[in-house]
Amino acid sequence: MGGVEEILGELNKESFVSLLTKVIGESKHVQNNPPELIPQEDRVVKHVMDSLLPYSTKTGGGPLVLNHVTYFPGRGNLIVEYPGTQTGKIVSFVGMHMDVVTANPNDWEFDPFSLSIDGDKLRGRGTTDCLGHVALVTELMKRLGETKPKLKSTVVAVFIANEENSAITGVGVDALVKDGLLDKLKGGPLFWIDTADKQPCIGTGGMIPWKLHVTGKLFHSGLAHKAINALELAMEALKEIQSRFYRDFPPHPKEQVYGYATPSTMKPTQWSYPGGGINQIPGECTIAGDVRLTPFYNVKDVMSKLQEYVDDINQNIEKLDTRGPVSKYVLHDENLRGSLTITFEEANSGVACNLDSRGFHTLCKATEKVVGHVKPYSITGSLPLIRELQDEGFDVQTSGYGLMVTYHAKNEYCLLTDMCQGYRVFASVIAQLED
Repeated sequence: MGGVEEILGELNKESFVSLLTKVIGESKHVQNNPPELIPQEDRVVKHVMDSLLPYSTKTGGGPLVLNHVTYFPGRGNLIVEYPGTQTGKIVSFVGMHMDVVTANPNDWEFDPFSLSIDGDKLRGRGTTDCLGHVALVTELMKRLGETKPKLKSTVVAVFIANEENSAITGVGVDALVKDGLLDKLKGGPLFWIDTADKQPCIGTGGMIPWKLHVTGKLFHSGLAHKAINALELAMEALKEIQSRFYRDFPPHPKEQVYGYATPSTMKPTQWSYPGGGINQIPGECTIAGDVRLTPFYNVKDVMSKLQEYVDDINQNIEKLDTRGPVSKYVLHDENLRGSLTITFEEANSGVACNLDSRGFHTLCKATEKVVGHVKPYSITGSLPLIRELQDEGFDVQTSGYGLMVTYHAKNEYCLLTDMCQGYRVFASVIAQLED
């Protein structure tokens, strides 16, 4: 087992930083926020290909098989394969995405769109999420191409487009799966490399974005008895909806097994109304928020229940708590009732990784060996793509070597020492799977 690790050695820091400099230099052009910002992932693909082509079958001398797959102009994916000797024996590193979230240079202490180095810190948009991992796994595949160790397992890396926008489909990994291009990865563990903090991330959350639109009756605030106050109705209705949600979807016993930081939650995050004077009681408003759901509950069940709560409140709106002697939600003399409507944007499900799989045990052993301890964790952050992979029959495990505190944040950075450890974890995983 040590042989493979010795051959792969340590991360070539100089080569890694050189490549990272190039890909972070493209970060401005791979911001994903349509319709204004459509990423051009092929700008990153070019740098990865430039690193790997000298060791590829395409240039006649090397073992690496490169497959650049594009479903939308300028927005490619790259599948890189180092062939092993045993048919069907495989290990894959997937999910290193070549798009990033937006960055406003005015909010940053340094230029987000070029790599800067401050001691151990590698700074710039994408260093943690996820261009740092793009460069890291490229270096792994490059080393395999250079050293040509004789492996039983085929090692595959899949660099993907369009991870930061789940509303757009048919561009990235979903299309690769649909076309059967990743089918053979079901033959071994699939490591999704897009989390953080050097530990196995074994659980994620589902997300249900919701909007509660409330209709009352606008009137002068000096004559409050003639109004149906949409703000009061919204507050009381949401309180009732939340209390029913927490009754029906309480903390689940498996959340402790998986180390979730929180149980499932439903909370408001935004409030809007049409405007008006301070002496007007508004006739409508909208509260928006999200449900974060641990994977032990079903997203469709929750949406159905939320709709049920709203329907029940509408039918029994007189029973809802009011605020003060003239607060009311029904004006009988005008035959007017306040009302609620709930709508949902695209929802997705969380994932609980298989803790009995060889992939999980291998990752834990490698992490303990390299990092010094292993403490798998779960978050109710959303990674919708990995649930889809698990549903398709892939043994998905997740890890990452950026920093959770800088994920999607201003002044994003990762640590070079963490990336070096990540490289050694990959080498250890490959070595263990040879046995």
